[in-house]
Amino acid sequence: MRTRTRKQRAHYGITLLGLGPGEAKHLTREAWRVLESASEIYLRTAQHPTIAELPAHLEQHSFDYLYEKYSDFESVYAQIVAEVLRLGQRPGGVIYAVPGHPFIAEATCPEIARSAEQSGIPLTVVEGMSFLEPTFRAIGVDAFPHTSLVDALELASAHAPPFPPTAPTLIAQLYSPGVASDVKLTLMSVYPDEHPVKLVHAAGAANERVESLELYAIDRSPYVGALTSLYLPPLGPATSFEAFQELIAHLRAPDGCPWDREQTHQSLRSHLLEESYELLSALDDDDPAAIQEELGDLLLQILLHAQIASEYREFSMAEVLQGIHTKIINRHPHVFGGLDLKDVGGVLENWERLKAAERAANGKSEGSLLDGVARALPALVQAEEYQKRAARVGFDWPEIQGVIGKVGEELEELRLAPEGERRSAEFGDLLFAMVNLARWYKIDAEAALREANARFRARFAKIEQAARALGRSLADLSLDEKDALWESAKKG
Repeated sequence: MRTRTRKQRAHYGITLLGLGPGEAKHLTREAWRVLESASEIYLRTAQHPTIAELPAHLEQHSFDYLYEKYSDFESVYAQIVAEVLRLGQRPGGVIYAVPGHPFIAEATCPEIARSAEQSGIPLTVVEGMSFLEPTFRAIGVDAFPHTSLVDALELASAHAPPFPPTAPTLIAQLYSPGVASDVKLTLMSVYPDEHPVKLVHAAGAANERVESLELYAIDRSPYVGALTSLYLPPLGPATSFEAFQELIAHLRAPDGCPWDREQTHQSLRSHLLEESYELLSALDDDDPAAIQEELGDLLLQILLHAQIASEYREFSMAEVLQGIHTKIINRHPHVFGGLDLKDVGGVLENWERLKAAERAANGKSEGSLLDGVARALPALVQAEEYQKRAARVGFDWPEIQGVIGKVGEELEELRLAPEGERRSAEFGDLLFAMVNLARWYKIDAEAALREANARFRARFAKIEQAARALGRSLADLSLDEKDALWESAKKG
């Protein structure tokens, strides 16, 4: 960044000047000296308490009219940048003043500085106290070691907070109840409704005010305005992905756990499979508490594999996240691009085209449409996935009657098959046809069988209990007695 002397500034150029947080007493000595010697000043906005206390001889020009002219801030800022660059090239240049510091929560000044350097326009920056210093003083906390600084408008348009909840966060420019409402909805996807927060209004100004309230109520404050910020305390010490990643890295460190340190990708394979099935079991039971726990156990396995890979310089967790993030963006042009897809069928067809293009870009041969189906999947799941992929390219029955007929055909072939490999093959064909029928009925074949297994287990336990209640062994009961107990168990 180029800095010119006062004499050079008088010729032409741009001076970016910080007006401080809200009172003239916070102006730096340099800023006051520049303002006293100037004849005019251009203001991003005149809606700032310090403006009324500027030297009386200054001719003031404000860009507030642009906020009325345009509906979005990007257009406003683009016009301001263009005009300041134009003014900076006239004799005498321009002094452009902004609230706070020119490079803290200020979109126009960094762009002006970048464009000025590219155009060879002399640039001077007159430092100013930002809103940060009086804000942290007002709430009595230190910004270090890792407070997140977030723009309210960006957060308002997000679907989830883009910062770790283990760290405190300061959300700036919460300038209206509407923005506050959108921000709280985004935050409440992670934070509880009653999470304690602080609203800081006009920090550093005579009318400074700090409100302590709960998150759900921030848009109800009557004081929300252009100089409002939201301080969000941490959710807890163990609530972020980053904190969990540090925990796993510690387990693998020299002072960590001997068992964890000995693990490899191969030794963890059975644990990964086991945790996946335990999660499936929790999903089958529709048990939210168990699902939460099993998701954590599965995430542990994923982080262990990523940590091992990082230690061997294979890849990092950041690369894993970047890779899947990029893949999801690229495979959803109907969400993140301009592609118009009308239904799920169109999405799936386009998905296969995109995957084929990815394979070609990576130098992979065309291969089969079914190559990406994992060989380790349970057989029913694998069969269903094969059928779904084949259906995406039109290899499917036109109507369900054909599927039902195929089931009958395979059942008859099984009945007539001789013992041995032929009978086994025909039985496999029947199962495959049944999976296809389940797909047409929109039934998850694997889940349906798991549910049937669970029902059988529960009912069998009941008839065992009923037999014991009769003082008899289940094996000693007649077939009719067992059948009667079974029917009773089904009704119960």
